[in-house]
Amino acid sequence: MLKVFLVEDEFVMREGIKNNIDWNSHGYEFCGEASDGELAFPMIQKLNPDIVITDIKMPFMDGLELSRLIKKELPFTEIIILSGYEEFEYAKEAIKIGVSQYLTKPINGEELLREVDLLSEKISEKRKEREIREKYVREMEENFLGERKNLFQYLVTGSKSMSELLEISDKLSIDLSAIWYRVVLVKIQSMNHARDEYSNSLVQIEQKLKAIDEDKGLLVFDRNLEGQALIFKADSREELDKIQNDYLGKMRDLLGDYKQIRYFVGIGMPVNRLSELPSSFEQASHAFAHRYLVKESCIWNYEEMEQNIYHDEEFNISNVNPKQLDRSKLREFLKFGDREEVIYFVEEYFKDLGPNAMKSNMFRQYIILDAYFCVVDFLDSLQLQKDELEPLDITSGILQSEETAIKYVIRIIEKALELREKTASNRYGGIVDEVKKYIDKNYADEDLSLNVLASHVNFSPNHLSMVFSQQTGKTFIKYLTDFRMSKAKELLRCTGKRSSEISLEVGYKDPHYFSYLFKKTQGMTPTQYRGGKSQEGEE
Repeated sequence: MLKVFLVEDEFVMREGIKNNIDWNSHGYEFCGEASDGELAFPMIQKLNPDIVITDIKMPFMDGLELSRLIKKELPFTEIIILSGYEEFEYAKEAIKIGVSQYLTKPINGEELLREVDLLSEKISEKRKEREIREKYVREMEENFLGERKNLFQYLVTGSKSMSELLEISDKLSIDLSAIWYRVVLVKIQSMNHARDEYSNSLVQIEQKLKAIDEDKGLLVFDRNLEGQALIFKADSREELDKIQNDYLGKMRDLLGDYKQIRYFVGIGMPVNRLSELPSSFEQASHAFAHRYLVKESCIWNYEEMEQNIYHDEEFNISNVNPKQLDRSKLREFLKFGDREEVIYFVEEYFKDLGPNAMKSNMFRQYIILDAYFCVVDFLDSLQLQKDELEPLDITSGILQSEETAIKYVIRIIEKALELREKTASNRYGGIVDEVKKYIDKNYADEDLSLNVLASHVNFSPNHLSMVFSQQTGKTFIKYLTDFRMSKAKELLRCTGKRSSEISLEVGYKDPHYFSYLFKKTQGMTPTQYRGGKSQEGEE
């Protein structure tokens, strides 16, 4: 039922409109009245009527000023202005404001009701169009998140020019303007859940963190299983530090309530050019790689780490930190690390062994042999052959210097992760096949969603989204939409069914939304597609 509000300074006129029309029986709720615009506006803000009928000349605030305020505050509210013949020149101004109808007095109840009915149809059409657009935006959110991830990659790799970055960010409604920037990497994980299980605690934390993500100086980018990347931005170094410290403080306080949750944070150096973000990201990645070397929650600031770096001195076995010789840290990385992180992990792993440890020929040979056998052992656990690894040939010069030894370890770890991913890909291939089969059987169900499928295959929605995109080259929603559109095109060409029937058969209860989506994705209406040529009109 649409709500109608009346603003009229003439008491007799106001009472006549209010009482001589049976609003309820015609499908309207007469929700309020006022004698002038000044009294009316706060009431209208509170009641949020669908239609406001207002006189144009009133004391304190006239109808035009009231209409300006309403359109600014409540843009979807439609306005009917009532005016005497001598005031008809106001019509031009009313049109500029966005008034829907301009009616001249005197007007009887029947005429006014007829105009309100016409406006009601317009409101229903507009509301339907808005609902369709909003539904489309919601359904395409996964694609939007993918575009955000791409923007982050462009920012931290320097693969796009400044103008290209600004153009992409503008399309995504992301404001990149600032003088100072800093990249911070964050990973939150449950100690009681496997990598691909869906933790209720993590879901709760994700929702609560969104409440503190709203600072204008913070951009949040999802990195799938590797957590989130935060880009803090501000117009001064002091403001940048404050925004970052405030956020991380709130995050620590929130996570402190969850005893089985660990968090890791790597903080890069501040930079004052957008083009220098790759440098801040690389520093944050170095700091972030330490999460494989510890068991407890920790925050690493690259700037502070650099200040504590060891200076050159002769190797002394007593300076070696024995805790860092623990193979479990390397095994942890082999299980869960990404190939993009290998160089950061290896450099930090060897750096933490102690000052100049890798400069000793004897110690270097020992530690590289240990790393090699750890990688071989990992491949064996996956039932993979070590033959694909680069052999450890001591006579080849691999161990002759710190630099060549570290590069060798980087190469064999990268190869091990490549083999791990191939194995995982085969396993995920079966999961994706199962998802495709489920879509094939249930595409007509309008409630089919990423969450439903994630529950079906016992994955978290984020993990399934990542795996599905990697395996198919499409986001889940794009794959489902393309699948449904393909079925719809087949039915349009091969049957005489109406668009409304086809809409139901391919999973869209609302035929208007189906037509909107078909045109959006196929570039023409269902009718035009059925006719095999472009022509105006819909079924």
